[in-house]
Amino acid sequence: MQARKEAVKASIREELALQNAQELMNKANEKCFQKCVTKPGSSLSSAEETCLSRCLERYLEAFDTVSKTYIARLSRERLERNSTNLSD
Repeated sequence: MQARKEAVKASIREELALQNAQELMNKANEKCFQKCVTKPGSSLSSAEETCLSRCLERYLEAFDTVSKTYIARLSRERLERNSTNLSD
């Protein structure tokens, strides 16, 4: 029963992570498009392509930094919680 519960929790976490990644990409695409493509047409200019590429790269770098920081924080808090529980 416990193993099944953990599997369901893991599945939910994976779904949430996927949903968050999709939302990030949608937001990044929307924001970068608004910033870089001032006159939509049938194709992108080289300046627009460069702008979009750099913009999306910055979004992904920021997401990576935030994710790593958040994961480190969660790990640190989990360790602190476990060490507190052990000393009780």
